[in-house]
Amino acid sequence: MTDPTIFALASGGARAGVAVVRLSGGGAADALSTLCPGASLPAPRVAALRDVIDPATGDLLDRALVLRFEGPASFTGEDVAEFHLHGGPAVVEGVLSALGRIGGLRPAEAGEFTRRAFLNGKMDLTQAEAVADLVDAETAEQRRQALDQAAGSLGKLYEDWRQRLIGAIAHVEATIDFADEDLPEEIDRAAQDRLAVLAGEISAHLDDGRRGERLRSGVHLALLGRPNAGKSTLLNLLAGRDAAIVSETAGTTRDVIEVHLDLGGVPVIVADTAGLRDSDDAIEREGVRRAADRADRADLRLLVLEPGDWPDVPADLRALAADGNAMVLLNKVDLGGVEGGSFDGADLEGAVLRPLSAKTGDGVDAFLADLTARVRGLALAGAGAAPAPTRARHRHALEEARTSLEAALAGWSDRGAELTAEDLRLAARAIGRITGRVDVEDLLDVIFSDFCIGK
Repeated sequence: MTDPTIFALASGGARAGVAVVRLSGGGAADALSTLCPGASLPAPRVAALRDVIDPATGDLLDRALVLRFEGPASFTGEDVAEFHLHGGPAVVEGVLSALGRIGGLRPAEAGEFTRRAFLNGKMDLTQAEAVADLVDAETAEQRRQALDQAAGSLGKLYEDWRQRLIGAIAHVEATIDFADEDLPEEIDRAAQDRLAVLAGEISAHLDDGRRGERLRSGVHLALLGRPNAGKSTLLNLLAGRDAAIVSETAGTTRDVIEVHLDLGGVPVIVADTAGLRDSDDAIEREGVRRAADRADRADLRLLVLEPGDWPDVPADLRALAADGNAMVLLNKVDLGGVEGGSFDGADLEGAVLRPLSAKTGDGVDAFLADLTARVRGLALAGAGAAPAPTRARHRHALEEARTSLEAALAGWSDRGAELTAEDLRLAARAIGRITGRVDVEDLLDVIFSDFCIGK
């Protein structure tokens, strides 16, 4: 059965100079003719100025540029038409309403254009996901990662691994089919060596510190310290606005307050947390519990101390700097109490002490430079590095593939060729699910549910 032709506003929904309404499906050209009566269809890929008429009333809806693309040479692989309208709400609504009254057309669901592109072989699933990431990109590095993935870098890597596994499966099945013949031992050994190399490549790919996922969703920072250490003042300074209440009253911050930043092209979520102390107040105790939870989940901890905390830092604060995942800030140096030379080059549990004043700005530029470098190190790989997994589903599938591959290698000699071949098939199938080569029908609704309408 022929799929219905779908349509949607493909540009943003806000008032704008230009709005793009896109159609895809076998009825796209007919719909274009219906709304532009008396004029010939423009040649494929050639923009033409047309009057857009409501066929039900004969009213002029707009004077717009229209284009069409013949499948399979289109984004979706189907016939596609576009109306480039003036972006007023009344114009857009009038065209969408007119399209909705044409038989065989229906509004598109979220991600349906890209889903059709995948189903028609125009892209693999990693490229489809990159389309959504590109639409959502808010920083330069997010844009670069999405464009690289949309160009096929990740899909090509995974398809190469899958093809190498398929070659190994063919070798093992040959030993089953020709069991009565003695195949050269060196061929068998070479096959094992190639698979061991592949297992190492997958392990190295997974051992990336989740950089791709961090860049896509943001690096999480947690501001931690005693009440009135200046965490909220520092948050406001980073945000460039009054995101948190600053007061001399201790315990002002009870809940976690988040601010989203762009540091060196990397998205960052900074969380200001409740001051860490014992309290009889149930609400404050809950705030302290949430602060501890955020500290456990943070990619980087910003431990804020006061001059009075140094050098005899309490054990609970020392513990927050002890795992190498912290930056220690000695705030309020403008108030005195510590001679500058007494903490130059000092560290706490291996974390370098950075003196600053969130109030006056002293030392803040140096801190921001250090913080930006640290954040980029958490989210970005070096130049020329292989693309990184960008979603949890990639990582889960790769871990499944590695487990099956390692099982095949471990039992190569004593488990039998049939079981070895099955382990290799499981590994190839797991990688194939990432790009959409096998067994993905149940994943499609989940993958495309986060897309915007019109894409």
